[in-house]
Amino acid sequence: MQDIDEISKKRAIELFGSSQLSSFEVGTTRGLQQIHAYLFGDLYDFAGKIRKVNISKDNFRFANSIYLDDVLKGIEAMPETTFEQIIEKYAEMNIAHPFMEGNGRSMRIWLDLILKKHLGKCIDWSKVSKNDYFEAIIRSHVNDLELRELLRGALTDKIDDREVFMKGIEQSYYYEELDDYKG
Repeated sequence: MQDIDEISKKRAIELFGSSQLSSFEVGTTRGLQQIHAYLFGDLYDFAGKIRKVNISKDNFRFANSIYLDDVLKGIEAMPETTFEQIIEKYAEMNIAHPFMEGNGRSMRIWLDLILKKHLGKCIDWSKVSKNDYFEAIIRSHVNDLELRELLRGALTDKIDDREVFMKGIEQSYYYEELDDYKG
């Protein structure tokens, strides 16, 4: 039996060039829910559903579930015409963390769709170090400059390049793997 990550990763890979990918709403909460439901449908009973409980990770508490609907409406209304605005919106969505699991994998696809639509660019995630990315994303709740500059350095106009997409999916799933620290 394949595990959840293997199945959802296979689904993510199948998205390239599919009509499904082009059917997702871009830059909306609904679009993020569509991505999440596609990746995790029938793997999690909460696939594509906004969480109703509070969650935290590494002593950081994500948006309170009581206010999450309002927070998501605010994020959805944020402008997305410049790179800076798009990364700010992405950082805010990360703070919201609308799902119980699978937020990062879904949000990275969501981010690339926004960048593609408004700037004709996407992130070449294979150029973004796991450690640097997580350090920047952790600090982005205070200031998104570090995240913005890290991702700016990995921007590409190869938005229809299968290799860039596939490497991006590989990297996105690698980000979610636990590290074995030796000390």
